[in-house]
Amino acid sequence: MSRLDDLHDLTGKVAVVTGGSRGIGRAIVQVFAEHGADVVIASRKLDNCQAVAAEATASTGRRALGVGYHAGKWADADALFERVLDEFGRIDVLVNNAGMSPLYESLGAVTEEMYDKTLAVNLKGPFRLSALAGEWMVAHDGGSIINVGTAGSLMASPNELPYAAAKAGLNALTAGFADAWAAHGVRVNAILPGPFRTSLSEAWAPPPGEEVAFSPMRRLGEPDEIAPLALHLASRASSYTTGAIIRVDGGITRRV
Repeated sequence: MSRLDDLHDLTGKVAVVTGGSRGIGRAIVQVFAEHGADVVIASRKLDNCQAVAAEATASTGRRALGVGYHAGKWADADALFERVLDEFGRIDVLVNNAGMSPLYESLGAVTEEMYDKTLAVNLKGPFRLSALAGEWMVAHDGGSIINVGTAGSLMASPNELPYAAAKAGLNALTAGFADAWAAHGVRVNAILPGPFRTSLSEAWAPPPGEEVAFSPMRRLGEPDEIAPLALHLASRASSYTTGAIIRVDGGITRRV
């Protein structure tokens, strides 16, 4: 094993990935398992979580657990945290990847229910789960928390304003939690994806291979282009990195 491989080795670690049953979350689950971590896939649809867990175990031999979890519910964060400790006895890496960005016809058409649900899933859940996991990490061997936000939090458009506002709050949580726990071996960082080709982008994404005019790189990102960065932030390779807000957007933000 090379020194770089050793730094990225997650053997003996337990990693929790919310929204881990598809897209970017699923890619992160797979790369974590490939590098030795036992993984917990947490999302609303339990069947999908269990299917991804089975695939991760079959392909890597690592232990994997699917757990039903609604990121917008405070009690679900508590239950997920307790389930992980009951099953594995520890939590070393938390990836807050679950999110939602509902469509609406106009800003005036945004309902209170839609607004509250968007902020709950994208901001309230990550706060509670990070608070629980982070304090456990402080009391034990340290750890890493990774928040998956959006480049839109830096350049909000009227088409996704509640979502962008919630993810901007997630950037603030990243900075605040990083400051709170930096001296205790707990690192907190954020990844801000731009437009990626996932099931969530199917409604608007051009066909594969077609040029994407609004992207400086002329294409959408792929989930596998996020997962290696998440591995880096989860591992000892990034031992002096905390409070970082890292864009992975093909250069779109720099155009603004």
